[in-house]
Amino acid sequence: MRRVQNSINLLDRSRPPGIIIWSLAWPTILEQVLQVTVTYVDSAMVGSLGAHATAAIAVPTSTIWLVNGWMNAFAIGFSVLMARFLGSGNTQRAKQVTKQALYTSVSFGLALTLLFVVIARHLPAWIGAETEVQLLARQYYHYIALGYLPNLVMILISTLLRCSGDAKKALYLNGLNNIMNIVFNFFFIFENISFGPFALRGLGLGVKGAAMATTLSCTITSIMLLVILLATDNPIRIKVFGPFSYDKTIQKSALRLGIPVALERSTLSFGQIVFTKMVGTLGTTALAAHFLANTAESITYLPPSGFATAATTLVAQSLGADDKQLAKKFANLCTLWGTLLMSFMGLMLYLFAPALMRFFTSDADVIALGTTILRIEAFAEPAFGLSMLAFGVFRGAGDTRRPFFISIAGMWLLRLPLAYLLLKTTSLGLLGIWIAMACDLTLRGIICLVQYRRYTWLDSWKETH
Repeated sequence: MRRVQNSINLLDRSRPPGIIIWSLAWPTILEQVLQVTVTYVDSAMVGSLGAHATAAIAVPTSTIWLVNGWMNAFAIGFSVLMARFLGSGNTQRAKQVTKQALYTSVSFGLALTLLFVVIARHLPAWIGAETEVQLLARQYYHYIALGYLPNLVMILISTLLRCSGDAKKALYLNGLNNIMNIVFNFFFIFENISFGPFALRGLGLGVKGAAMATTLSCTITSIMLLVILLATDNPIRIKVFGPFSYDKTIQKSALRLGIPVALERSTLSFGQIVFTKMVGTLGTTALAAHFLANTAESITYLPPSGFATAATTLVAQSLGADDKQLAKKFANLCTLWGTLLMSFMGLMLYLFAPALMRFFTSDADVIALGTTILRIEAFAEPAFGLSMLAFGVFRGAGDTRRPFFISIAGMWLLRLPLAYLLLKTTSLGLLGIWIAMACDLTLRGIICLVQYRRYTWLDSWKETH
């Protein structure tokens, strides 16, 4: 593979594997930190508008997670395929995958926008939110859905760059996206903005303004990422208006990789919607605490997400080069480091749960309830981290079906039935629902450990392609 500016040769045997892993992991972790930061700031800004505003954002969260999951599934399908071609030294084929992914994203992004603009009208009422919350939630979801096409392009190009060995460009541009989102939030959400002695006039659009700010920032970022892909020196640089021929083989392989991920996210998201509906029956305080606790917990995902991304990229390129031992070495190191860091984050979550909740809201009832459920979840973090790392390895090896089956079993055979049972037969309320979630995540970790240690995933590509 040709070495290019701002990219590294991920299969360079002269470099320690740990250095290569860290070169991919740290930009991704930092990028995730910035994304979580903007989510925190978003939630704090909206939270300052009151519990109804917070609950309004909580209502569509499950379906937004679904759409983001579909987008990531789309990106994973094409990116893993592209990484394997780079690992085998077939740069031209890798570029062809990149171009086809970009063209396909336009139609897929438009379809997502149209579908969820319609869904936005009906979801809040189905969830069972209060009338005032329903109105705010519909407004928020409508404007978020309008940004699905640029968001898909942003996710796709960022993932392609990471899997090519260039994680820094994705970091810089997504970091800029987060900064723009925060700045736009101030002007779109609030009517009056004060910075010390300075005062500015904002649009005062409230919850709707938060969605508009997000859509605008990701639109600008997607355009900038597209320029980087087309105009800078990188292994997958393409000419978007150059010769192009649709390749059914590429599409088939990408779909074979991506569809199980999309199905996983779909069934999990539907499960999350059912989960949220259960929470909705407990009132606005429980709904707000549930949403803010989920937001607070997201910080613990940062280390495993970075190492899982590194594992996917490195395993894909190593197996593309037909080097199983190198793939195994990369996978073992990524899984070990990611799980240890996730365990540490779980400890921090338990210790600082009250402070995290106070960051988002001043409502004493929401803080107390959110603190309790966060501390329940903290015990499941090590196992959850292990499952995230194992999923990254499996997907890099071309096995996207195994994570699908494990996730579905945990959600539909354990989490939802147990949550319903505890809700109906005990007085635990939201605590029972989160106990069920912690049991699900723990079981996933145990199953993933057993499946990972068999090392059958090393031959997954031959079995599925």
